[in-house]
Amino acid sequence: MARYLITGATGMLGRDLQAALAGREVTALSRADLDVTDLAAVRDAAAGHDVIINAAAYTKVDDAEKNEDAAYAVNALGARNLAIAASAGSAQLVQVSTDYVFNGRGTSPYPEDTPRDPISAYGRTKAAGERFVQQENPTGSFIVRTAWLYGGHGPNFAATMLRLAATHDTVSVVNDQRGQPTWTADLARQIVALLDAEAPPGIYHGTNSGEATWYDFARAVFAHAGLDPDRVTPTDSSQFVRPAPRPSYSVLGHDAWQDAGLPPMRAWTDALADAARQGTFGET
Repeated sequence: MARYLITGATGMLGRDLQAALAGREVTALSRADLDVTDLAAVRDAAAGHDVIINAAAYTKVDDAEKNEDAAYAVNALGARNLAIAASAGSAQLVQVSTDYVFNGRGTSPYPEDTPRDPISAYGRTKAAGERFVQQENPTGSFIVRTAWLYGGHGPNFAATMLRLAATHDTVSVVNDQRGQPTWTADLARQIVALLDAEAPPGIYHGTNSGEATWYDFARAVFAHAGLDPDRVTPTDSSQFVRPAPRPSYSVLGHDAWQDAGLPPMRAWTDALADAARQGTFGET
């Protein structure tokens, strides 16, 4: 039986990965348990494992603009260390990445082989992590890009909408950024399916299917919570200026799944309905 190592195991995705791997031999390490920027520690932790899933990341997108070195240490050098350790132990590596490796100026879903062109510090560090993984463990690594995550084990957009709904009559949400709301429970199961299928290594886009704006997403969250979706009002990005630029278009294509003989992830609307029924909109 394969032995799995999950880094970043107490995060939103990490917790759902543990659930998706229930009944298997899993070592789940939090940031406190393993500093992925320490190569010696990573080598020791990786020893004896057949699969490493790297869910550890510096995800503070705005903070990264002023702390790019800190983000690079985790997102790039951390990924490199795990790839080195995986290669040395002939282990498979799943590197969780992001839509932020693209510039956000597309108008149709990004194919997996689209050249990287990040526009933020966070995006640059995650793109560097992808390159390191491909250099250090090219025949044993999966890069799974995801976006717009929500889930039951951490703060996220859906949970924020419900928190604001409790204190505001209306909530203004941008309607000029488009992407794919993605449930971490679905992503975790998809990653496990990818490994179980013995699919070829490479880049896969791990997002729920379909597309929406943040405004669409917010209205759907309100509706599933039994709230009036008309309490969500549309606005544009100029009203929410933030340190890091946001991609205006983050829809990812899913051809690699079909090429590997696997179905892509289901529609985001279906996933959100299930998440709502299970009460897994995360920490408010």
